[in-house]
Formats: sequence, structure tokens, C-alpha cells
Amino acid sequence: MKRLLILAAIIILGAVLAACGSSNAEEESNEVVTIGYFPNINHVAGMVAEEKDLYSETLPDGTEVNYQYFPDGSAFMTALETGDIEAGIVGPGPAMNHFTSGAKVSVVGAASTGGTVIMKRPDADIESPEDLVGKTFISPRVGCTHDVQFEALMKDEYGITSDRTGGEMKHVTGKPATYSNMFATGNVDAATVPEPWASFIEEEGTGEVLIDTPDVAYGETLPAAVFVTSNELIENDPELVQSIVDGHKKATEFIQNNPDESKEIAIKKIKEITDQELSPSVVDRAWERITFTYDVDEEVLQEFANSSYDLGFLDEQPDLTGLVDKSFIE
Repeated sequence: MKRLLILAAIIILGAVLAACGSSNAEEESNEVVTIGYFPNINHVAGMVAEEKDLYSETLPDGTEVNYQYFPDGSAFMTALETGDIEAGIVGPGPAMNHFTSGAKVSVVGAASTGGTVIMKRPDADIESPEDLVGKTFISPRVGCTHDVQFEALMKDEYGITSDRTGGEMKHVTGKPATYSNMFATGNVDAATVPEPWASFIEEEGTGEVLIDTPDVAYGETLPAAVFVTSNELIENDPELVQSIVDGHKKATEFIQNNPDESKEIAIKKIKEITDQELSPSVVDRAWERITFTYDVDEEVLQEFANSSYDLGFLDEQPDLTGLVDKSFIE
């Protein structure tokens, strides 16, 4: 009888341990982190992290990492707010706009600076920025980072504004990958273009540089892309956020230390996502206009936000206090 009781106890204990083991394994396999980014050169950290599987080195064991690609900042921020993605790379404009509208989001790092270029159609009779009066320009989206950089420059330096506020330039929007064709067909006269599409347009010969990166508003100091997450995730699981940011930092450092391989990854990923293959010469040219860094300048972001307000993209004077949380990169 005693032997039977011992045997029964062993069986029960084994079943309990097996159940516990099954539960833990199931919990691990159900943990999913989704990272978002855009298919442009300013977001190479996302491409490198995906290609080199860098988040698997910093996230808890068993975490499944997915990636989601976005055409614009508004779609990205909506996905972040609804929990479809946990974190990722977006332009500072959408992050700032959603924050000032009440969204509970935080910038926890940068991804890059620079990379915005103002292009002109060769036969559009534009020799200087003053010649943009009466012309049509295109940007990725109304009030996006590149739009604000361009319109702030035009208003502050030349006193020229868009038709959105009764000004002299006609504004349309569209995907940067289509700008070369838009120039070729004569549908637009100028464009505020993120890399690598500016360099692509140069190589295609469909457009020319009117204002290069250093002379665009906040051209070399503004984070062209920032790394963001939700306040909810920071509050509920700061260790997970740290793991995610550590993966982003690894990707950024990889780019800094391995530019040639990073360029190859960028060419490959942009081809996969957009079905457009960039030549090495295009990527080389684009690389010269961009600095890859995870450090973020809060003061420049505030100045940029003030410009967005001055242009009428924001209804109230912005206060970005609380938007940037640098604790995860320090």
C-alpha cells in the first residue's frame, strides 16, 4: 500500500511539473513584439534589425518578432495607438502631432538626422526658391516632417506659403517613390523629398536639387526619424521597452560600424517592400546626406513643433514636455 501511495505521488508530481513546463513554454511562444518602419533610408535601422535579427539578441527568449511597413506617419501612429505595433521608427512630425492631440506616446530615441532634399523639375522654369510662386509642389503628406521642413524654410526665408493658407504655391501629396515619374510627366514642379528618393531622382535625371539638406529648415539637426513606443507599454513593462530599445541601438551601431553591409541591406529591403531596386550609387549619394544616431535633441524637436504651429498644422502652441524619454538610451 505504501508503495502504491509513493507511486501515485510520483505520477501526480510528474503531471504537475509537466503542466508547469507546458504553461511556461506556451507563455513564451505567445509573446509577440511588432516593430514598424518605412521603406526609406532614414529608417535603415529597422531594415538592419530585421535582416540581422537583432531584436532576438535583446528581447526575452521565446519572443516572436514581427515587422510591419507603413506608407506614412499617420498610419504608423494609428497602429501604435491601437496596439498593432509595440514600437518603431517614424518621422518626428507625426509623433509630435499625435502627442499634442493627446496620444499617449513617447519618443525613446532617434534613428537618423538629415536626408530631406527640395527637388525641382528641370523644365519648370525654377532657378531659385523665389520662383516657386505659382508652382505645384508635392510632399508625402500634409504636415509631415518633410512638408514642415520645406514650408518653414519657404515662409521664414522667402515669405512664400502654400495654397492651404491662401498662399502662392499649390500643394499636392503622394508617395515619394512616385516623384520621379511625377516630374517626368510634368504633374508637379517641385518636391520635398526624403532619401533615397532624392538621389534616385538625380540618377534618373528627372529632377534636380534646388535646396540641399544643409539648407532645408532643421536640415542636419532635426531627427529625421525617431524611435517611439506607447506610454502604456512603458508603464506596464519597462523592461520590455528597454529590450526593444537595446535592439534598436544595436541596429544603429551596426550601421555606424558597417556602412557597406548596411547599404546592401537597405537596397535589398527596399526592393522587397516597394518593388523598386536602388542602385549602389543612389544609396551612396543618399548616405552622404544622413547621420545615423539614436541620440535625440529635445530642443530641436520643440523648435520644429513651433514651426509646425506657425504654419497652421497644429491648432495650439505646442508644448512637447513629456514627449521625449531618454532614460532608455542613457
